[in-house]
Amino acid sequence: MSLDRPLAAVARLFLGLALLALGPAAPALAFDTKAPTAILVDVGTGRVLYEKNADDPIPPASLAKLMTAAVVFDMLKKGEITRDARFEVSEHAWRTGGANSGGSTMFLPVHKEVSLDDLIKGLIIQSGNDAAIVIAEGISGSEERFAEKMNAEAKAIGLSHSHFVNPHGLPAPGQQVTMRDLAVLSEYLINTFPKDYALFSEEKFTFNGITQRNRNPLLALGADGLKTGHTAASGYGLVASATKNGRRIVLAMSGMQSSDERAREAKRLMDFGLQDFEEVTLLEAGKPVGEATVAGGASAAVPLVAGETLKVLVPRGSLSDVTRVIEGNGPLPAPVAKGQRAGWAVFTRGDETMREVPLYAAEDVQRAGVFSRIAETVAGQFAPAGDSAGPADD
Repeated sequence: MSLDRPLAAVARLFLGLALLALGPAAPALAFDTKAPTAILVDVGTGRVLYEKNADDPIPPASLAKLMTAAVVFDMLKKGEITRDARFEVSEHAWRTGGANSGGSTMFLPVHKEVSLDDLIKGLIIQSGNDAAIVIAEGISGSEERFAEKMNAEAKAIGLSHSHFVNPHGLPAPGQQVTMRDLAVLSEYLINTFPKDYALFSEEKFTFNGITQRNRNPLLALGADGLKTGHTAASGYGLVASATKNGRRIVLAMSGMQSSDERAREAKRLMDFGLQDFEEVTLLEAGKPVGEATVAGGASAAVPLVAGETLKVLVPRGSLSDVTRVIEGNGPLPAPVAKGQRAGWAVFTRGDETMREVPLYAAEDVQRAGVFSRIAETVAGQFAPAGDSAGPADD
């Protein structure tokens, strides 16, 4: 088997775990949701497990508070603000997001100073619109100027179809998000601010003698974040994340007709992502999987190993008919250097080649002494036809 592969074939080897590594022939799973727009992503591989109108722009409702949290966490990380900073509750924040506003509120008292630490908890756990406004005014002087920070941060993170006008998500012309962007934002929060992310799993928070529970219905079912949202224009939406057996998923959905329907569909999507897929290790880095013959070497063969561990995320049970064949590029002329490309692992389904992965010599093989080489040459001349070593099967 030649080491010279077409460039297209070599490029195909490194498509990444975001794709179904064994190709389109793997069976697809039937799943749908009542949500008008939704996405489900495996965080570890980046693979989209399900999507439905995921790039449709919608009003964010309280899901905009995820972007507010991202700005605050970034400033805390850079040391630009501290948790013990105290911001005054303006009359605007009190009237627009307070107890009389009819929306989610932290019940902040007007003209009182509140620590940023409490405001962050009120923002995330209680979904307080008043908390979002006080944070915005305390950091930037106004909601409008804080929204500029939100949009700059969104651009830096990679949110390509979202635009923010205020920090709380109440209806405003031009304010929009997509489910794909919210999934990207959620992964950013999880990976960049792991300690701060823990707040999203807090079930309740008490401020000023008033205890409120986290509105995320999936927390009691295995999720550890992130946020719910609702306005008349957006319907009932949710962004959530959960882990199982070392895997993490993120889901985002919006447009549901009620909080109960949101909870049911979100659980279905979460269960689908965690239960109907499995991560399979195809090759383990450094572990011998076969061998290639060596001509004129101190050893007759050299073990073959993969350069990196190859894991794929696939529908559960879909690899049952996939076969792995190890093809050594023998005989390799001695000397052979450790790390020298020396074979391929070929994965097939029936007559179709699904994936080819390069393999490397696991150790050095020196040239044999002169008498050993003479003996090998003589033995080769008298060897029966068809007795040469072929590819190793696994």
